[in-house]
Amino acid sequence: MCLFRKRIAAEKWAVGSPLVMDPNSICRKAKRLAGKQAELCQTQPEIVSEVAKGARLGVRECQYQFRYRRWNCTSHNKYFGKILQQDIRETAFVYAITAAGVTHAVTQACSMGDLLLCGCEATRNRAPPRPSSSSPTGDGVKWEWGGCGDDVEFGYEKSKQFMDAKRRRGKSDIRTLIDLHNNEAGRLAVKLYMRTECKCHGLSGSCTLRTCWKKMPHFREVGDRLLERFNGASKVMGGNDGKTLIPVGQNIKPPDKQDLIYSDESPDFCLANRKTGSLGTRGRMCNSTAMDISGCDLLCCERGYREESVVLEENCLCRFHWCCVVQCKKCLVRKELSLCH
Repeated sequence: MCLFRKRIAAEKWAVGSPLVMDPNSICRKAKRLAGKQAELCQTQPEIVSEVAKGARLGVRECQYQFRYRRWNCTSHNKYFGKILQQDIRETAFVYAITAAGVTHAVTQACSMGDLLLCGCEATRNRAPPRPSSSSPTGDGVKWEWGGCGDDVEFGYEKSKQFMDAKRRRGKSDIRTLIDLHNNEAGRLAVKLYMRTECKCHGLSGSCTLRTCWKKMPHFREVGDRLLERFNGASKVMGGNDGKTLIPVGQNIKPPDKQDLIYSDESPDFCLANRKTGSLGTRGRMCNSTAMDISGCDLLCCERGYREESVVLEENCLCRFHWCCVVQCKKCLVRKELSLCH
């Protein structure tokens, strides 16, 4: 599957940006890539494969987070390409979650031993733990760095090499600044929220010493955090020097590195429109009793909805058989659905 429509590729080439990434497709275009990216394609194909996995991880999370919204992060290629050509909130989220996905997937592959070029985080350069009163658990137990910590710096750098592809000359404008900012916001949603995990050591189940290491946040946490940033995204415009971004509106604080930013207002996504990349909401399932964004009033754009009875096949009467098989029967279940007009 292609990453971009030809028109997008003609304007710029940002390898890690959109939905499903095929490593072979990326590297076939290596002539368009700059320095480090072309080098990765030629010498580190296993890294490129993890980059692709990370992009798909990002897309799945995008579809989960937007499942009840008018734009549901559809992967329909023709329409998605149009979304990527705009500087709207939704585009900001796609860039951020993709950059986060690549960071997460590459780092995870390092920890799992799937890549020869990296492994667990090196702790010998990290400052030694402080006395027991400053233990990460705060309970006075002595601890030390060890185990297999996630080398998020390696994943961060590989994500940066692929996502922050250089644009063609003359195209380094507000669009480029916005894309690069949102890419970084996505990576930081992983890097800045590492958690400490520990394991106890001692005789007879005592915990006289803990070995601790750093692990990445679960990717659902990353998605939740970026959705919060999406809801509070800042509208910006380019400064006179062409190198800075200025928040739009009075008394608005400049966005920080973790904020998502955009420059254009989003369409309402109510009706299908190939120009804006909207598939519309006709036929979408909605919740007839909800008052939030999943409710039929909002999701159906006040066009109303219809009730439809459908029969679905589901697993039922599941039983566990030793060892290690779960067998289920198939049952027909009738469900009532609310569908937008």
